[in-house]
Amino acid sequence: MEYFASPVARLIEEFSKLPGVGKKTAQRLAFYVLNMDKNEAVSLANAIVNAKEKIKYCNICSNLTDGDICYICRDKRRDQTTICVVEDPRDIIAMEKTKEYKGLYHVLHGSISPMDGIGPEDIRIKELLHRIQGSDVKEVILATNPTIEGEATAMYISKLLKPMGIKTTRIAHGIPVGGDLEYADEVTLSRALEGRREI
Repeated sequence: MEYFASPVARLIEEFSKLPGVGKKTAQRLAFYVLNMDKNEAVSLANAIVNAKEKIKYCNICSNLTDGDICYICRDKRRDQTTICVVEDPRDIIAMEKTKEYKGLYHVLHGSISPMDGIGPEDIRIKELLHRIQGSDVKEVILATNPTIEGEATAMYISKLLKPMGIKTTRIAHGIPVGGDLEYADEVTLSRALEGRREI
């Protein structure tokens, strides 16, 4: 039995395709949009279309941008000798919020995952290598996620960079601030011990 008029059902269906949005949340979003002022709804639709049409990848680092080169790559005050490699553009936002890192980035747009059919040629590793050759880069920080795929990607990249004589580092992993040791798994505790430092 069809509970909703066809346009509402389609709206719910489209919202339910979003990550982390189930049927109930999709229904709430659909009814929220239906209750919006028409101008607000049109503004939302235009914002989605505008972002989809204008956002592209930076020609240098593959971050999201509305120009040919992103704001980070354009900033000459940043450390041009260091590149932090991340899996996703959202990771750059997380790193930038720390206000600690002042270098450049490179976005892979994924990680190596043989189970999902994603190999090194399916992510932006060759672009990274091409970018480093003949540049002033002295250090590459591998900030892939602490998952099996992220670790495999970091190891693969580090093996490619070793013959180039570039310092390759990995971000530390361990116990989060506010976390309890009793709830940490063995891999997390092992990483925390490996990354310990003198105080």
